[in-house]
Amino acid sequence: MRAGISTACLYPMLLEDAYSALLKLQFHEFEIFINTFSELKPDYVRELRLRAEDTGSRIKSLHPFTSGFESFMLFSDYERRFLDGLEIYKRYFEVCNLLGAEIFVLHGKRSDKRSPAADLQYYERYVRLFQLGKKFGVTVAQENVNNFLSDDPSFILKMKEHCGENCAFVLDIKQAVRGGQDPYRICAAMGDKIVHVHMNDNKPGSDCVLPGCGTMNYPALIRILEKFGFDGDLIIEVYRKNFTRMEELVSAKHVVEELL
Repeated sequence: MRAGISTACLYPMLLEDAYSALLKLQFHEFEIFINTFSELKPDYVRELRLRAEDTGSRIKSLHPFTSGFESFMLFSDYERRFLDGLEIYKRYFEVCNLLGAEIFVLHGKRSDKRSPAADLQYYERYVRLFQLGKKFGVTVAQENVNNFLSDDPSFILKMKEHCGENCAFVLDIKQAVRGGQDPYRICAAMGDKIVHVHMNDNKPGSDCVLPGCGTMNYPALIRILEKFGFDGDLIIEVYRKNFTRMEELVSAKHVVEELL
């Protein structure tokens, strides 16, 4: 396990500027948050890769800016739009290859009036996306997200059952708390399929603060992760409003590193 950070922490700073700023803070493990189509262009991606190589840093995961459209683009009843969506996401996987990223973070479908049949369609679509990613050597990992199907531990358990080996998860602590869920229970539901963790903290009155600034029982979380053989990375992910000085990110990094 390694401690890292998401460029999303500095949004809306331009991606390349956020990356440079975090490198100056001696971060070397990254999740890259792509913010628009122009950041998928080969020349732009190559520049990010060269910067990673020059600094000895690693880009472990990629988060797409189209997360908010996945319900419509990938998980509606319109099959042709799903097939076109796969072509768009294929480009993300190509970018992952250029950057050396192994994990692609998926939000999936927003919560609605569900039926078992609707869940089955979701699992089938997810498996097809997962298998497409696998062809590029990329793991498509379902994140638990508030107001999405994945914010429910029972849905996660059913997803594991139906998808079998074609399944992986990203745990996001703040998303669990925001949805009124127990993050330790979400973690246990993901079990041995968890491959990536978004680290943040929380306290009464705030569902997202930097690691070490809240009341999370991190040792308990680490014990659950270790129980299931987790060997992924712990990536700090908060919002820009959750800190005032850049140095606070360094302190949070130290908190996470102590857990390792």
